[in-house]
Amino acid sequence: MRLRSVSLGVVASLLVVIAVAVSARSFAAPSGVPAWLQAHIGDSDGQISQIVLERARALYRKKVAEGAVRNPCYFAMDATRPSDLGNGVLGRRYYVICEASQSFRAISSGHGSGRNLKGVVDFSNGRRCAKNFGNAMDSSLTAGGGYMTSEAKTSFKGYYRTGAKQNAVFQRTFIQFDGEGEAANARQRVIGGHAAQVLHGMCLRKNPNSSHADHDGFVPFGKLVDYAGGRSNGCTSWSPADAKQIIPMVKDNPTTLYIYPESRDIAAVAANRSRSGAYWNASCLKEIGTPKFWPRKTLEPIIAQYRKDHPAPPPQPVPICQGS
Repeated sequence: MRLRSVSLGVVASLLVVIAVAVSARSFAAPSGVPAWLQAHIGDSDGQISQIVLERARALYRKKVAEGAVRNPCYFAMDATRPSDLGNGVLGRRYYVICEASQSFRAISSGHGSGRNLKGVVDFSNGRRCAKNFGNAMDSSLTAGGGYMTSEAKTSFKGYYRTGAKQNAVFQRTFIQFDGEGEAANARQRVIGGHAAQVLHGMCLRKNPNSSHADHDGFVPFGKLVDYAGGRSNGCTSWSPADAKQIIPMVKDNPTTLYIYPESRDIAAVAANRSRSGAYWNASCLKEIGTPKFWPRKTLEPIIAQYRKDHPAPPPQPVPICQGS
C-alpha cells in the first residue's frame, strides 16, 4: 500500500510539472501562431512583442473573415518602442507580416510629435520615445487601435535640387487610414501613412514650361528633407526606401494595421508602474516615466480655446527664390 501511495504521489507530481510546462509553453507561444512566426516574438529590436502580434493577427483574421481584406499581408506598429537607438540607427517597430509567404519584416516608423501649448498644457513627445498619445483633432498625437488602409493619393509638393544639381519633381503618396473605436476619427484627422520626406524653405521659381506652374509661370521650390528619424503629425511615416515597398502592397488592395498601445494599455501601465500584466518597452518606460492618453473630449476644447486666444498670423506670400 505504501509503494502504491508513493507511486501515485510521484505520478501526481509529474502531472503538475507537465501542466506547468504546457502552460508556460502556451504563454510563450500563442496557440495558432505558426512556428516560423513564433521565432520573431520578443522584446528586442526587430522582434514583435507578443501582445502586439496577437492583436494585429486577430484584427487581420477578423477582417479577412468579414471579406473586407484579401491582402496576404498585414501591418502592426509598437509605438512604445524607441524611434532612435542612437548613432544614426533607427528603431525597428513597424512590422510587415505575410503569413502565406512566411515573410516578416521590421522597419522604422515615426510617432506623433504632439504639441506644447505654451502656458497652457504640454503634450509633446521627444524624438526617441513617445509619452503622450491621443485622438484629438489637431493634436499631432498617435492613437493606438485597429485601422484599415484605404485610398492612395499622390500629390505634387514642389521641386527640389538633386545631388547632381538637377531640378526634380517631388510627389508624395499618402495612404489614408480608417480607424475603429478610439481611432474612428482617423479620416477626419487625416491620419495615414507616407514617406518621411518634406520640402522646407519654400520659395517660387519661374518655370512657365512646367505643367505645375501657376498662372504667372511660377512653381514651388524647396529643400528635400528626410525625417525618417524624427516625428510626424500623428501619421505613420516610413523611410523613403520602405515607403516604396509598402505603398504598392496596399494600393487598391487594403489591409489592416494595428497600432499599440491603446488607451486601456496606457491606463494599465500608468496605474501599475511595476508593469505586472501590462506591456511597455522597458527602456522607453524608464525614460518617459508615466505615459498618458489624451481623449478628444478633454483635449479638443483646450486646443480650440488656445487657437482662439492665440490666432494664427495672416498667411504670408511665398517669396521669390533668389539666385539660380
